[in-house]
Amino acid sequence: RDPERIEHGLREMLAQRTGQSAPTVYRALTTLQSHGFAEIEEPGQLWHVGGGAFRVGSAFLRRTKVVERARQPMDRLMRATGETANLGVEHRDQVLFLAQVETHETIRAFFPPGTLGAMHVSGIGKALLAWLPMARVAQIIQDHGLPRFTAQSHTDLASLSADLADTRA
Repeated sequence: RDPERIEHGLREMLAQRTGQSAPTVYRALTTLQSHGFAEIEEPGQLWHVGGGAFRVGSAFLRRTKVVERARQPMDRLMRATGETANLGVEHRDQVLFLAQVETHETIRAFFPPGTLGAMHVSGIGKALLAWLPMARVAQIIQDHGLPRFTAQSHTDLASLSADLADTRA
């Protein structure tokens, strides 16, 4: 394959997904690269997250110490339930997964640290939503909708509200 065509295709894909022009995306990528937040792999012009992003993320975790403090309770929860225990926070109306203690069971979910997820379709997201004022929950739904991810996904405010009431109870 022609590396210039691959690079151009990636720029086009990123441009389409972000609503930006391909030259703007390329300038953003090269700026991120100059600061260590993005890296380009030769040959093939494949862009990756750079070490600078890891340093910033690590600084966040060191500042909050939340992962360190949560590790033992998460381990106890995993052992008591046989289920994976996740630690997450609300970030811009989504769940930001910070850490996970995996079960040893065959079937399990895996959310790498840094994963963002819709709040209405995960246990941790619904636990966070359950304690928000309903006006805030309604605003999140208005802004992001209730897309269906599985057959059990809530797709209307009434069913989600009932689930959140059960969670609070």
